[in-house]
Amino acid sequence: MRPPALATRALALLLLVGGSIVFLIPFLASLSMALKSPGELATTSPWQAPIQPTTDNFRTVLTNENISFLTMFKNVLLIASLSTVGVVFSSSMVAYAFARMKFVARDKLFLLVLSTMMLPGVVTMIPTYVLYKELHWVNTFLPLTVPAFLGGGAFNIFLLRQFMMGIPRDLDEAAKIDGAGHWTVYWRVLLPLCGPALATVGLFTFIGAWRDFMGPLLYLNDPAKQTLELGLNTYNSMQTTSPWHLIMAASVLVTLPLMVIFFIGQRFFIKGIAMTGIK
Repeated sequence: MRPPALATRALALLLLVGGSIVFLIPFLASLSMALKSPGELATTSPWQAPIQPTTDNFRTVLTNENISFLTMFKNVLLIASLSTVGVVFSSSMVAYAFARMKFVARDKLFLLVLSTMMLPGVVTMIPTYVLYKELHWVNTFLPLTVPAFLGGGAFNIFLLRQFMMGIPRDLDEAAKIDGAGHWTVYWRVLLPLCGPALATVGLFTFIGAWRDFMGPLLYLNDPAKQTLELGLNTYNSMQTTSPWHLIMAASVLVTLPLMVIFFIGQRFFIKGIAMTGIK
């Protein structure tokens, strides 16, 4: 390998490692504080690794009598799972229609769908709340799950459409010669080939639903139906002082499942982004 190319790769590797460390520092600091006792936290720097690590903070958070993190974990897992299934299914169907079917004003409708990405969510927040209130959906999981089955979002539709556009149409024609209709082509031909893109959409959706704070704050009033993000905020407001060891322990419990899911699905995530739009 020539010296310029070697220097370029070394620089790129250095930047990637440096960027990774910068993004990991907040989580490592939270983990360090969560593993320290109150006495050690008061006498050491938050950035210093714990001298005598302890899991008592996590036990204290999980066994809190006023707030049930296990119940909130079940709630957010249900919401995130249903949202992921709905978005993957509905957005892939819409993307198939835009990528493979021919109908009047198809391209104009696609541009209209993309234009919704320019509309801030705060603009539709009040009308959407009024609609769900009239449907008597407030204080239920329906406002947080049902919309996922109604299109899947403009970005997800765009991502899947671009991926499907890169799949040769010869596969569609071969299936239609054998008597397959649009549903068979979509379900048995294209979907298996769109695995990386579907995994990317699913990963984005699951993380977004897991970390959603504003939606549950607006629609969930019952403490038994709260999600982890709301529970973390409630737990923080319940403290008369600032027990950072307990707050950081709760934060790590909320964040850790997402990190595990991302590391498991990162191969499909990177592949789905890299292959989108490639002919």
